[in-house]
Amino acid sequence: MATKPGILTEWPWAGLGNLKYLVLAPFACHSIYTFFLSRDESQRDMFYILVLPFTLSRMIHYQLWISISRYRTAKGNNRIIDKSIEFDQVDRESNWDDQIILFGLVYYIGYLIVEQAHHMPVWRTDGIIITALIHIGPVEFLYYWFHRALHHHFLYSRYHSHHHSSIATEPITAVIHPFAELLAYYMLFAIPVFTTVFTGTVSMASLGAYTIYLDFMNLMGHCNFELIPKWTFSIFPPLKYLMYTPSYHSLHHTQFRTNYSLFMPMYDYLNGTVDKSSDTLYEKSLEREAEVPDVVHLTHLTTLESIYHLRLGFASLASKPHASKWYLLLMWPVTLCSLVLTWIYGHTFVVERNLFKNLKLQTWAIPKYRIQYFIQWQRESINNLIEEAIIEADQKGIKVLSLGLLNQAKQLNSHGEFYVKRYPHLKVKVVDGSSLAVAVVLNSIPEGTSQVVLRGSLSKVANSIALALCQGEIQVVTLNRDDYKRLKAKLTPQAATNMVLSNSYNVSKTWLVGDGLSDDEQLKAPKGTLFIPFSQFPLRKVRKDCFYFNTPAMIAPKHLENVDSCENWLPRRVMSAWRVAGIVHALEGWNEHDCGEMMIDVEKVWKASLSHGFCSLTKTSAA
Repeated sequence: MATKPGILTEWPWAGLGNLKYLVLAPFACHSIYTFFLSRDESQRDMFYILVLPFTLSRMIHYQLWISISRYRTAKGNNRIIDKSIEFDQVDRESNWDDQIILFGLVYYIGYLIVEQAHHMPVWRTDGIIITALIHIGPVEFLYYWFHRALHHHFLYSRYHSHHHSSIATEPITAVIHPFAELLAYYMLFAIPVFTTVFTGTVSMASLGAYTIYLDFMNLMGHCNFELIPKWTFSIFPPLKYLMYTPSYHSLHHTQFRTNYSLFMPMYDYLNGTVDKSSDTLYEKSLEREAEVPDVVHLTHLTTLESIYHLRLGFASLASKPHASKWYLLLMWPVTLCSLVLTWIYGHTFVVERNLFKNLKLQTWAIPKYRIQYFIQWQRESINNLIEEAIIEADQKGIKVLSLGLLNQAKQLNSHGEFYVKRYPHLKVKVVDGSSLAVAVVLNSIPEGTSQVVLRGSLSKVANSIALALCQGEIQVVTLNRDDYKRLKAKLTPQAATNMVLSNSYNVSKTWLVGDGLSDDEQLKAPKGTLFIPFSQFPLRKVRKDCFYFNTPAMIAPKHLENVDSCENWLPRRVMSAWRVAGIVHALEGWNEHDCGEMMIDVEKVWKASLSHGFCSLTKTSAA
């Protein structure tokens, strides 16, 4: 929102939410009817029927730029601005598709009103030339002076400040404007269109090419990584005045009073508003190499839909805790293709970068889904991917690599111990995070609790929790005889007196639960039971009269920067204990691995995490 919002700031369909796409429905239905069902041949018009698919293709174009930009800026090579992007910017830019809806409406209504737009040819060379010349002349000239006017205090505070709220830009920042401002831009860009329409030189090629050109240049200018190679300007030097670069426009967002041009810097050169550091920043950005982090968290894909919830996927979904959306079912062809690609593609990829004080953090993802980790013949390839990531981290001089989700499964690599034994001279410290996960669970148990129920598949974390509780004189009740025997065998005689085997589900309202807890068992728990997971994955909530904690996690301190996406199902600015453990390990400078069956002292790692600003996370909700 602008500083002092002016008239026509809000979009007309803002109150419709996700139903806003329905404003296009009447026109889309009419175009389909006239093309396929009308008996009047004169009503069948290729342009009219192509408006909808072309509008949808623009959304795909935008999404490709979002994904590529987020991937490149996370890696760091050729990145222009290091300033962080936070949730407020993601929320502010979540309506980027509004202008695409407006585009569809303008084309539909324009077609119905303007008779000369009917039955236009596919190609006319003269119309393409006229469009190009009018853009270079009137459009670029008028935009330059209009843009300068927008930086006058009156218009800036009411309209343009909304766009400039984003210092570190993303491609979609390009179209984040109040409704009135975007209408003005559309009027400018309509000049070449109406000129060709009323001179009879319009064609589908000229309209399509001009729209693609506007989108490409606009998105490229806000992508925050430099991609125009030097040789383009060496081969044709005048191109410097006819095409800007991402770094050129980036300076406008940091300096505000320079580089006003739309796409052609010649108007800045003519009017003396070129930023003096334009060439320097361009060359510096081109030379910038990929960033080497201090800490890497190695995760993987979870559900088939998780590809869309990644930071590289849909920004609006990534900025919220992972939850299934019905409309993602419509994308099953893309989902299926992504699944096939994960069977073929064999390398980790960078998902996210963060900054914790002076510590550089990155998240890498293994291109495998959760289901693949349970397929026997997939385990070798997954282990190879994890091993390659650890070796790469070691070669790059990365300090710590933490294993997230199933990348540390016992049946896969013995909680990471496999790699440490295979490469005894590793400099990078491998952390499975179990110590902090145990500490988080222990500190989630309400004060005064004297008895807890332990259910679900036993794990390294579960065993350590049971040991700590029994030693602390808190009774641990298990309902399975085999679990009881395995747990008791690992306890001292004194601690073993607090391990209890019971047939009753009503012994306690505090349940520590892991993978494998069935819905039936949840239903047998007493009313008001508090379910505290110790597993990597969340419990399916089946009770409305009980309370459910998140999986072991902690709230990140304010000085953790560049946080614009949620970690799987966790709330905003909340990190899994396994991920936090890697950060704390590096901050403390611990020169040992924390993986395998051994663990760092639980109390030690808990106090260390608190000292660095991480906070305990309370229960989230009832089901």
